[in-house]
Amino acid sequence: MAKKQATRYVCSNCGAFSASWSGKCPQCGEWNTLQEQLTGPAIAGSVASGKVLTGQSVDLSVARDQPRLKTDMSEVDDVFGGGIVAGSVNLIAGQPGIGKSTLLLQLAYAVAASAPVLYVSGEESAYQIGLRAERLGAQRAELQIATSNSADDIAATIAGGEYQLVIIDSIQTIGAAAISSAAGSVSQITNSTQLVTLAAKQSNTAIILVGHVTKEGSIAGPKVLEHVVDVVLQLEGDRYGGFKLLRAVKNRFGSTNEAGIFEMVEAGLKPVDNPSAALLAERQVSDGSVVLATLEGTRPLLVEVQALVNKTSYGYPKRAASGFDLNRLNLLVAMLERRTKLKLGEQDIYINIVGGMQIREPAADLAICLAIGSAAKGLQLKQNAVVFGEVGLSGEVRHVPHADRRLSEAKKLGFDGAIGPQQKSDKKLTGLHPVKDVRDALNRFLEKE
Repeated sequence: MAKKQATRYVCSNCGAFSASWSGKCPQCGEWNTLQEQLTGPAIAGSVASGKVLTGQSVDLSVARDQPRLKTDMSEVDDVFGGGIVAGSVNLIAGQPGIGKSTLLLQLAYAVAASAPVLYVSGEESAYQIGLRAERLGAQRAELQIATSNSADDIAATIAGGEYQLVIIDSIQTIGAAAISSAAGSVSQITNSTQLVTLAAKQSNTAIILVGHVTKEGSIAGPKVLEHVVDVVLQLEGDRYGGFKLLRAVKNRFGSTNEAGIFEMVEAGLKPVDNPSAALLAERQVSDGSVVLATLEGTRPLLVEVQALVNKTSYGYPKRAASGFDLNRLNLLVAMLERRTKLKLGEQDIYINIVGGMQIREPAADLAICLAIGSAAKGLQLKQNAVVFGEVGLSGEVRHVPHADRRLSEAKKLGFDGAIGPQQKSDKKLTGLHPVKDVRDALNRFLEKE
């Protein structure tokens, strides 16, 4: 008779184990952090009690490789690395209302044209999903809908091998029967994911899990959730408007440098063919306005950086940024105060990245500095040019990759050139105005209106 699985309790704060539950963790002292977790049966006898594994040639494994599932949405396929790999477990996360369920229903509809798909929801009824499918025009007989909160039932369905793609919305709403804690707890998320993953690998079924996020923006649940899955996708953007970006945070089957750009319309998420033109369509040339040439994955993108500098009315100056890291902004302001003649110690500084974009690339530094200098002095750029370049604490402008792509995108949209760092290679880029440091850039390229 097989030995019954034992239960232990794990602290979600410090990871300490306990044989019994208590209100307070004996290690870190936090309250209500002990979560139930199943453990495997005790190992009886010696290591010889296991069975010998049978290996196979790597060449044979590659020969059995199956074609990827195509979604007919080029933006999504690129982020996945060319399509969804059979037997893979994929996790997509994002803020509430950002469009995760909408995107996945569109994706399921597209894949169902060539393969059977099951959409499992633990949050909505079949009628509610049907209403969304009707609004999106995503009604197809090959796309099946089911509602369940049981990880055991979902795993059994996946193991049957009837479907090639199963979407679970969401992993925080399902639970395993063997765990007594509520759905969404550390133990439930861990064990439910393991059940689903094991069934997916055995039946070679592709799985897409929806993950909730915390108020800080990280994926809710234990970090092990991101480790055990094959692909982690993040859907970002402003839930009330602007563009939505689909990024690959982790991808075992492709690059993490790709990003898909979408716009929410009545019929769902629509890929944006020329996001640079859309972002600059309503731009008004004035002081404090600079166009940044950035990269989203491997795609060049032009976005407007706006700066507003005003004399403070408080005891200390305020710094605020929308779409840009506030700590990075404070660092750049301190550098400008020290390395240039700008006096910003008594000035409020506000930075806005137009279109709801989130810029994390260091190449945005020079554009931020020029925008602040332009707003502080009431000046505009002399050149009809885009700006890019990383800035160090000494004020030097450092090299950034793919300057040729940024410059090419700028010329497509009618800009005369670009202001950026000097290139290391012998190849000269036509239209690039190189600068050595921030002070040089401010003196050479800012003029009165």
